Amino acid sequence: QVQLVESGGGSVQAGGSLRLSCAASGYSISRYCMGWFRQAPGKEREGVADIDTVGSTSYADSVRGRFTISQDTAKRTLYLQMISLRPEDTAMYYCAADPWCRRGGYRAYWGQGTQVTVSS
Repeated sequence: QVQLVESGGGSVQAGGSLRLSCAASGYSISRYCMGWFRQAPGKEREGVADIDTVGSTSYADSVRGRFTISQDTAKRTLYLQMISLRPEDTAMYYCAADPWCRRGGYRAYWGQGTQVTVSS
């Protein structure tokens, strides 16, 4: 019913930048809390950034000041602008949506992920 497709991942050197995109279909993202998660091999999935239905944003301490979450509701697309990337940012990044705007790792819909690799 709802599909999320991430893109924009890739390999960059430390200090570089990437912009991830999440294209949504089947609904208006303005009616959902949207977010980005990431998971590195052998590690737990962690929340990176969220944006709620009125545009308020939140960030994990590890990315605050370096990552910016935004959305273009007309294009039904969520973005994550990442600057000053560090090797520890290397992970699979997932887009997620939740109509109930729940805290924690529970989300109604997930994308397939896009890989971000930051080399030193």
